[in-house]
Amino acid sequence: MAEACTSVQCMYLKFFFFFNLHRKLRTFQFCPPFLPSLLYLLLRLPYHLREITEHSLMASQLNTNCLLFLILVTFTRLAESESFIGINYGQVADNLPSPEATAKLLQSTAIDKVRLYGADPAIIKALANTGIEIMIGVSSGDIPGMASDPNFANSWINSNVIPFYPASKINIINVGNEVMMSGDPNLMSQLLPAMQNLQNAINSANLGGKIKVSTVHSMALLRQSEPPSSGSFNTSNLDLLKRLLRFNNATGSPFAINPYPYFAYQSDPRPETLAFCLFQPNSGRVDSGTKIKYTNMFDAQLDAVRSALNSIGFGGVEIVVAETGWPYKGDSNEVGPSIENAKAYTGNLVAHLRSMVGTPLMRGKSVDTYLFALYDENLKPGPSSERSFGLFKTDLTMTYDAGLLKTSQTPSKPKAPASPAPKAENGTWCVPKAGTSDAQLQANLDYVCGRGIDCSAIQPGGACFEPNTVVSHATYAMNLLYQTEGRNPWNCDFSHTATLTSINPSYNKCKYPGGST
Repeated sequence: MAEACTSVQCMYLKFFFFFNLHRKLRTFQFCPPFLPSLLYLLLRLPYHLREITEHSLMASQLNTNCLLFLILVTFTRLAESESFIGINYGQVADNLPSPEATAKLLQSTAIDKVRLYGADPAIIKALANTGIEIMIGVSSGDIPGMASDPNFANSWINSNVIPFYPASKINIINVGNEVMMSGDPNLMSQLLPAMQNLQNAINSANLGGKIKVSTVHSMALLRQSEPPSSGSFNTSNLDLLKRLLRFNNATGSPFAINPYPYFAYQSDPRPETLAFCLFQPNSGRVDSGTKIKYTNMFDAQLDAVRSALNSIGFGGVEIVVAETGWPYKGDSNEVGPSIENAKAYTGNLVAHLRSMVGTPLMRGKSVDTYLFALYDENLKPGPSSERSFGLFKTDLTMTYDAGLLKTSQTPSKPKAPASPAPKAENGTWCVPKAGTSDAQLQANLDYVCGRGIDCSAIQPGGACFEPNTVVSHATYAMNLLYQTEGRNPWNCDFSHTATLTSINPSYNKCKYPGGST
C-alpha cells in the first residue's frame, strides 16, 4: 500500500478537496450543458496539474497518495468552470415576476452569478441558499454621503449586507455605474473616497477579503481600442483612474467593464462586421502590433482593455465583464436588433466562455461575464432596443434559447443565413462551395475548432491530417460542425461558403461523419 499522506500540504489538500466537492455537488447536479466543457477541460488536466505541482508544491514532496489528492483537487477546480456566467437583473419595470419566482428560474439555468444595480432586500433574500453569487450596487445618489461620512458607509453595510450574508452570497459591491463617464467632476472626485469608506466598513464587519468593492466602467473610458494591442485610456481623467486601479490592486477587486460588440456594429454596419461581432465565420482581423488574428469582437474588446491596463502598470488587476448583450428588437431606424442576431451573439458567447479558450492575451480561462439582461425593462427611456435585451420574458419563458437552461444538451450556436442552403436529405455532408478562398476556409476552420469541437482527426497523426491542406482540413471541420450541431440548413452556411452534398467525401481511413437528418 502507498504510504499514508501525513504532510501539512496533503492534509490541506484533503480538506480542500472534500470541502469543495461537497459544496459543488450541492449546486452542480451534473447538468448536461457542463459535459462538453468537461471533456475539453479534462484534456487540459495535465497542464493544470503541472501548474499546481510547479507553483504550489515541489514534486519531490509528493508521495503517491498526495499526488492522487492533487488530481482530485484539480478536478474540483475544473468542475467550477461554469461559475463565470452571470446575468444583470435590472428593475426599471412595473411588470417583473416575484423575486422568489426569479430565484427558481435562475436555479434552472447555468447562471451562477447575478448583478443588481441596487440592493433590493427582497431579491437578496430570495437568492439565499441558492449558491448564486450576488453583485449588489450603491446608487450614484449615495456616493456623496458615503464619501463624506464613514458612518454612512457603516450604516449601508449594516442595512444591505449584514442581515443577509452569508446565506445570500454577496461577493462584490459596485459603487455607482459608469461614474467616470458621467461628466460630473464632483461625483467623479467622490467615487474613490466612497469606495474606501465602504471597504473600511466591510473590514469593520469582519468581511474583508470576502466581499470586494469596485465600480463599473464604460468602454468609452478607452481612448483607443483598435488594434487591441494599442488599447489605451483617455488621458483626461487618467490620474483618477490610476488611483481607482491602485485601490483595485490593493484590495484584489476587479476592474469591471461594459463591452458591447452591438454598439461596435452600429458604428460599422457591414456584413463582415456583423459576423465578427456575432462569433460567426469571418476572415478575422490581424492586430498589426502583435500579428494576432482576432475572430470576434468580444475578444478584441477585452484584449484592448487588458492592453490598456498593462500599459499603465496594472497587469495584475482582474477584468470582469459587468454587462454585455444584444437587443432582440428595435425601431425601424436601428441597425442590428433582431431575434436571430441576439440569439447568435448570446448563444455563441456562452459557447465561447464554456470552451475556456479565453482571449489571445488571456488564454486558458474565461472572464466572469454578466449577460445583459435577465428581463426586459419596460420603463426604460430611449429607443425600443433599450427595452428589448431580456433573455427571459416576464412569464418566465425564454425570449430565445441561448443554451443556458440545464436541460439544454449543448449551448446554442445559431447562424441564420439570408439564403439558407437546401434542406438536407438522408446521407448528406457539408462541404465548401467551389471557388471559396483559402482565407475564408481558414476562417471557417478556426471558427469550428475554436469552439471546443474535437478536431483531432485533422491534427498531426489524425486519420484525416493528410492531405495537409487548408481545403481538406476545412472540409472535414465544416462537416463536423454541421453533423454535430443538428444538421440544420443554417449549420451548413458559413457566410454562404458551404453547401450540402449527397456524395460522401470520406477517403482511405478518413471517415466523415454523416447520416440522415
